[in-house]
Amino acid sequence: MKRLTLQEMLSRLINAASVSSVNPAWDMSNREVIQHLHAWFNELGFTTEVLAIPGHSDKFNLIASAGEGDEGLVLSGHTDTVPFDEQKWHSDPLILQQRDDRFYGMGSADMKGFFAVILEAIRELPLQQLKQPLVIIATADEESTMCGAKSLTDLQRRLGRHAMIGEPTNMQPVRMHKGISMESIRLHGHAGHSSDPSLGVNALDGMHQVLGEVIQWRGELQRRYQNQAFKVAFPTLNLGHIHGGDNPNRICGECELQFDLRPLPGMSVEHLRSELKERLGKRLHDTGLSWELIPVFEGIPAMETPREAAIVQAVEKLTGSPAGAVAFGTEGPYLNSMGMQTVICGPGSIDQAHQPDEYLPLKHIQPAINLIQSLIRQFCL
Repeated sequence: MKRLTLQEMLSRLINAASVSSVNPAWDMSNREVIQHLHAWFNELGFTTEVLAIPGHSDKFNLIASAGEGDEGLVLSGHTDTVPFDEQKWHSDPLILQQRDDRFYGMGSADMKGFFAVILEAIRELPLQQLKQPLVIIATADEESTMCGAKSLTDLQRRLGRHAMIGEPTNMQPVRMHKGISMESIRLHGHAGHSSDPSLGVNALDGMHQVLGEVIQWRGELQRRYQNQAFKVAFPTLNLGHIHGGDNPNRICGECELQFDLRPLPGMSVEHLRSELKERLGKRLHDTGLSWELIPVFEGIPAMETPREAAIVQAVEKLTGSPAGAVAFGTEGPYLNSMGMQTVICGPGSIDQAHQPDEYLPLKHIQPAINLIQSLIRQFCL
């Protein structure tokens, strides 16, 4: 069988559309991407497992392993992309294009390119001589539900000790990131004619109180928690969406506020929800309103891997850069919960992710190959 080049592998991965979205009209299977990876890692001598994700039709994870044990190296990435608007691209997003010293295509940086780089890096290594295992993980739906990473934790298996997720970080290591939660506060009042306020209970008036409480709570959180490793050193709470009522001459019966909260490492999303519920209960007491605090999605925990971790120190030394912190979420906390120590480092930039004309700089490819080969030699050979 003809050996595919890195460019040919990346071309096939990009051509296999694998959008994940909470909108069913956009959501797709990642089956074709998984099939490609399954075949390619099999050809290299890996033992491969394709795992259907319970409760998520036509979604799959892949675990490819070489060697034996549970103290080796894990290289991990996600197989899905965000939705895209083809009309805003200068070329077909599902056809790999090389121009201006870049590979253009949907998922080229975030993060199908990482799998092509892994495959290229391990081709010439003596995998039959591994002293510790090398494991490759390819997950589903990182961009939406995180069901792939969550289902890995349900396996209750130790897959390795040292992990690197190849998210696009400009080849700069990351050992910390903020968590993410999105919450909805819904107020239920009673509609009535606006000429007489006593005929109803105005949910917009109640939301005014809620906004004041949330903004006050945000200020307290930002004074209470700080971490100077982050560009924005405090937890953020963004008021992103509000809707209430249906007509100026009607007492507003329903109102909803949605916000995004990004906690620092050490802050629990569940604890924050409990704290806010207690505050809202006190503020809305005796208003005549009923209310709900509803997670828009379960949330992603914050991540912190110790600076002293062997994988962090190794990647810092090999890249020549100290491990930093970012505000976007990854599957890192789920891998850490499985007994790994995880660093985030990969080719491409997050600045190019999730937008038209996404690209992977060619200049990142060889340094990424060198990094992967060095980590395998250090932790597996």
